[in-house]
Amino acid sequence: MDAVVKKIRAARPQLGTGPDVKRPDRAEAEEAVRTLISWAGDDPKREGLIDTPKRVVNAYNEFFKGYEECPIDVLSRTFDEVGGYDDIVMLRNIELNSHCEHHMVPFIGKAHVAYFPDDKVVGISKLARVVEIYARRLQTQETMTAQIAYTIDSVLKPQGVAVMIEAVHQCMSIRGVQKPNVATITTQYTGLFKDDTSQQDRFLMLSRGND
Repeated sequence: MDAVVKKIRAARPQLGTGPDVKRPDRAEAEEAVRTLISWAGDDPKREGLIDTPKRVVNAYNEFFKGYEECPIDVLSRTFDEVGGYDDIVMLRNIELNSHCEHHMVPFIGKAHVAYFPDDKVVGISKLARVVEIYARRLQTQETMTAQIAYTIDSVLKPQGVAVMIEAVHQCMSIRGVQKPNVATITTQYTGLFKDDTSQQDRFLMLSRGND
């Protein structure tokens, strides 16, 4: 598995664990929040805001916990015994909450993930964990879609992987053009799903629940 991890990270540095950066300590992080409160035009010493820096830092620990976890490790335990199963494995409607790396505001939606096993499978909850880990980082939807697909493809080495994400971005809903409820859809295919459009069509049909 170490060789696989090194290969993935060499090809796509954002896969696996997050980037190697020096983090400020908690006091510095809370002071940065106070600065932003002042920048917004309020008094960080005001009664209602005194504990806000602490709360924001605690929230960031939840929002961005994906930097502390490695999706490659999540997929490391596989099973060879599949009882002759030879069709796709799919998880539909995996809810996700992430943050746009451009404005650091949420985008919320669902992921649909499928793979066509070759000689091994992984516990289905692990696919959802991979989505969750990448979602809990600063992201673009396009990058996250590719990260999920390529990680599953690189570690499990299936015949193919398909990923679709549908999400509403608050950076578009509450600022800028201010168009709420506009869904952004991204897809990424590898192997069989990329080469065979009938498999793509089947994946999209199953994603919409038309099974």
